[in-house]
Amino acid sequence: MSKVLYSSTFLEKTIALLMDLPKQLLCDQVFIAYLGSLPEGEYFPSSHHSSMLQAVLKQSSVANYLIRSYSRSFNGFAAKLTNEEANKLASMKGVVSVFPSKVYHLQTTRSWDFMGFNKTAKRNRAVESNVIVGVIDTGVWPESESFGDEGFGPPPKKWKGSCKGGQNFTCNNKLIGAQFYNLGIPVGDSVRDIIGHGSHTASTAAGNNVENASFFGFAKGTARGGVPSARIAAYKVCGELGCGSAEILAAFDDAIADGVDLITISIGPGFPSEFYEDTIAIGAFHAAEKGILTVQAAGNSGTSGPQSVSSVAPWILTVAASSTDRRFIDKVVLGNGKTLNGFSIHPFSFNGTKFPLVYGIEVTSDCDEISAGMCQIGCLKSSLVKGKLVLCDEFSGHEEARDAGALGSIVPTSLVNVSFVVPFPTSALENDDYGSVKSYLNSIEQPKAEILKSETIKDSAAPMVAPFSSRGPNFIVPDILKPDISAPGVDILAAYSPVASPSDTPTDERRVKYSLISGTSMACPHAAGVAAYVKTFHPDWSPSAIKSAIMTTALPMDRSNNPDREFGYGSGHVNPVEAINPGLVYEAVKGDYIRFLCSIGYDEGKVRQITGDNSSCPETSKNMLPRDFNYPSLTAEVPTGKSFTVGFHRTVTNVGVAGSTYKVKVSSNSKLRVKVIPEVLSFKSLKEKKSYNVTVTGKALDGSSMLSTSLVWSDGTHSVRSPIVVHTFEGFDRGVSIP
Repeated sequence: MSKVLYSSTFLEKTIALLMDLPKQLLCDQVFIAYLGSLPEGEYFPSSHHSSMLQAVLKQSSVANYLIRSYSRSFNGFAAKLTNEEANKLASMKGVVSVFPSKVYHLQTTRSWDFMGFNKTAKRNRAVESNVIVGVIDTGVWPESESFGDEGFGPPPKKWKGSCKGGQNFTCNNKLIGAQFYNLGIPVGDSVRDIIGHGSHTASTAAGNNVENASFFGFAKGTARGGVPSARIAAYKVCGELGCGSAEILAAFDDAIADGVDLITISIGPGFPSEFYEDTIAIGAFHAAEKGILTVQAAGNSGTSGPQSVSSVAPWILTVAASSTDRRFIDKVVLGNGKTLNGFSIHPFSFNGTKFPLVYGIEVTSDCDEISAGMCQIGCLKSSLVKGKLVLCDEFSGHEEARDAGALGSIVPTSLVNVSFVVPFPTSALENDDYGSVKSYLNSIEQPKAEILKSETIKDSAAPMVAPFSSRGPNFIVPDILKPDISAPGVDILAAYSPVASPSDTPTDERRVKYSLISGTSMACPHAAGVAAYVKTFHPDWSPSAIKSAIMTTALPMDRSNNPDREFGYGSGHVNPVEAINPGLVYEAVKGDYIRFLCSIGYDEGKVRQITGDNSSCPETSKNMLPRDFNYPSLTAEVPTGKSFTVGFHRTVTNVGVAGSTYKVKVSSNSKLRVKVIPEVLSFKSLKEKKSYNVTVTGKALDGSSMLSTSLVWSDGTHSVRSPIVVHTFEGFDRGVSIP
């Protein structure tokens, strides 16, 4: 869910939808057979896939079992199989992996200005108009002003896609492509967005400049994307039940072949998988091979603690969510005059009138105390809440209070400084303030309160990593830092579906063209917009070079406000203006990825299937560690309770000025000793490469802990910064199964 919190009404809706689905859909298991890259020469994928299924199923006709052949950008297929049939298929020659299609989840004005990326920023509009951003999401609302094509010429000549938008859906010269997929998870009969999430992310990445956009007057201003002159291709893979693996892989297959320049996907599995079983990692790998960078949301499981980041592949730019300097609050004024700040967004006002305040337990019908206190479904008696404000012990209780006929509600929230759109007067208070309201209610015979209309205040502590944003370390490869970068993802105004509830509450009948949403889903398209912006100045740069430019020019974030440090924000906060001129970049070519896959234990058979050629694991890769992959950040997991010395090898490419000299500077950390050899890198020409080695020494670390610092290469004009992170982690047993 884009709103981070799963409400009880959402679960009810999901159950109802499941009950309405055909029994066959629920009983049949969809498996994905991944066969790696497409082989060179004459090859007929669909025929090959059918023959493989025929061998497994022992049937001549497999039309009812084969759901989709992936044959445009890589090789594989989705089919209905039993577990036994899937195991048999997995043992066949040429099969990299077979895994069940699982459900992935959605992760979701002022934000661009906050990053210093205002409307007057330097642009290359002619090139920008040639950039195509592929958005894999819930579709789009094509009539939105954010996707209008006034002033746009025909699609770029490189575009090979089509508009298969479905019923009553029309593309234009801005929204040049549209496809939808019903391969297991129903997404509807068109690319039209009925949820709002896809319209929001697409317009954030590449939407037009739309003046006077607001949410009921809040956040009024110009809604715009990072590259408003760019084109958009929408691939709908999500419905109200989630997003299917089979659908996601189909979208990658098409987007790569269609000719998009960049893919933004605000979707995640909830928990990371091995790369050969993660459809987004698979799709992104093949996209990178074709020069296409994939930008993905880090996940919304930050409250679960460390190792919650679900996007962990090194060929993906993984984006955390952070706040901007605009915060939305509402206020609760108690009968005793005390005023408390809450975190909700609503336009409702009581005009100075206070109303009786009651606790859920006092106005229940026949529920137990815990359920009544939480205001769970069916627990509140309408006759007892009418004309009153209800105190509920659970955030989602506000929906039951509204349905029961209350005037408003006061609820607790653990997501401090994150405000959500609510369907009626509701104030979400941090736990201490919520406790104060309870104490007041119990101390007086006739407690009263007023909830004020929401307002905006300036937050000088921003940017701070949002509490919901998923944290590192990387569960699959601890020596690769994830997330990579932080971008605005709290209370973001962008385009929305005019048929969707802005509060995710089914009974909320309000409809809007622009809405405020929070999530790493919102941060992801900000970073995607920046990546597309960089590409407009450097069309020939590789995905790894663009990613490096964004990471090494990121703004350092205040550690005192971000206790998880690099595990929360990665390299720092995205800095669009500086990203187009990084000076040096860390590049990774196909051979680097091969050595990386070998270093984490993939055998040559798997590597060859993934790469699609006769690649082998070089002798040097047998001794290579994942931390030596040429990544813009430097990370190492070390044993608990032992002093350590770890080394890193990196190579940088000069993209700044010919005849430049860079000197290194390491930030001080008394607990780490860092040595860089050489300390000076001199370049005679552009695209020249230079290597250096880093040795980090320190005393034993206890339990789950981390130490960090950074190194900066500077020529006096450019500052190329890389975080250095050393950590231990006593958490889950990774139990990694290496093929």
